[in-house]
This record gives sequence, structure tokens and C-alpha cells, in this order.
Amino acid sequence: MLMDIDSYSAPATGVDTAPRQRRADVVVRPALLADVAQIETLINGFAEKQLMLYKTTVQLSRTFREFVVALDPSGRLLGCAALRVYTPQLAELGSLAVDENAHGLGVGRKLVAAVEEEAARHGIGTVFALTLQDVFFHKQGYRTVPKEMFPLKVWADCRGCAKLEKCDEIAVVKEIDVA
Repeated sequence: MLMDIDSYSAPATGVDTAPRQRRADVVVRPALLADVAQIETLINGFAEKQLMLYKTTVQLSRTFREFVVALDPSGRLLGCAALRVYTPQLAELGSLAVDENAHGLGVGRKLVAAVEEEAARHGIGTVFALTLQDVFFHKQGYRTVPKEMFPLKVWADCRGCAKLEKCDEIAVVKEIDVA
């Protein structure tokens, strides 16, 4: 499940609980095993709001190599995203999550770009995502398509989801230049 992190505006509370980062301060890199605890906390925070699916430490430890992370200068995790390969031509951009205090800083765009670059390096020409925030993806060049275009995703992940019969996610896809 993916979040619309670039159009988010926090409610006015009168209290700034975290210093705002500048866009240039955000560094995106491949995830390390040491990042798993922070990734789990971030993803499961959104899962508690029914915006993402829960991930366990074991699941994330087994798949951490799929992830990229965005960090502030102090090393605090601001966001994550994963590239899940289904075929030599098709991959999913999954687990896109950005800390609510970092919404609007371009972190989501940087994570999407990093996943797309990784796909291109591997010669994968098509990247898709399932999201509740299709407008964010449209701004990144994705287009909405029927979920049925991705039976491998449904077979691998969706069949065990509690929302399977009432899935509200929107499928989006983008062709990546691999030349």
C-alpha cells in the first residue's frame, strides 16, 4: 500500500514537533539489515491506520534487499520503498511509506525515482503499484489500469489479505526506459 506523501499538509496544531528537513538534506540508499526495525515501525504505523499491510521483523529481514530508504542527515529514517520483481519484465513498487513529519519534502518522489532506477538497471521495463493515492503516482508518470493486469501479484500477496474481497487499492503502471 502506498501513501500520498507529497501533497500532504499536516493539520495546524500550533506546535512544531520536529524540525523540517530541506529537500536536499534527504539521502536515499539501499536498505541495510540494521534499518529493519525502523522500516517495521514506519510501515506498521500506517498499517494501524489500515493504510498498509503489517510487516513482521522476519518478513522484512528476509526482504530487506528489496528496499531503499530515505534518511535525514542524522540517519533518522524518513521513508522506504521496495522493488519486488515478478518477472524479468515486471516489478512492483511496494511498501512506499514516508514519515508523517517528512510529508511534502519530496521524499516520496525520491524513493519512487530510486526504485525506478533500480528496475531500469535490471532491465525491467514495467513497474506497477497498488495504491490508495493514485494522484501522487499520476504526477510521477504512472497511469491507472485494472488490477487484473497483475495476476502474479494477486496470487503472491493479495490472496492472504483480509481486504481481498473488498480491495480498495488502485493499480497504476509505468513503462521505464531501460536503454
